[in-house]
Amino acid sequence: MSDTSTQTITAAFATREAADLAVEHLVQKLAIERTDIFVQSAGPGNASGVMPSGGDAPTSAGDSRTDGQLSSEIEVSVDVDVDQADRVRSELEALGATDLATS
Repeated sequence: MSDTSTQTITAAFATREAADLAVEHLVQKLAIERTDIFVQSAGPGNASGVMPSGGDAPTSAGDSRTDGQLSSEIEVSVDVDVDQADRVRSELEALGATDLATS
């Protein structure tokens, strides 16, 4: 990105659910435009994280799905103004992000 007034912050989440929550916080709490946020598998191929959650998580009866693609973390990247970068990083960390990087 050649524009020095913006940065791209990338973070990894263990579950798709956690990544989705992070996106909602960025949009609703920090007023980041949804078009500036990108979500993808951190590894090759499709994945829903590295831990079961939501419909993949065991129920109280012990039932769980075994067909979820738990092969890699979910990567969330967000393009932000430099003056918002620290606040965005703090919010992502508070929501359980790992492997935070800025470019």
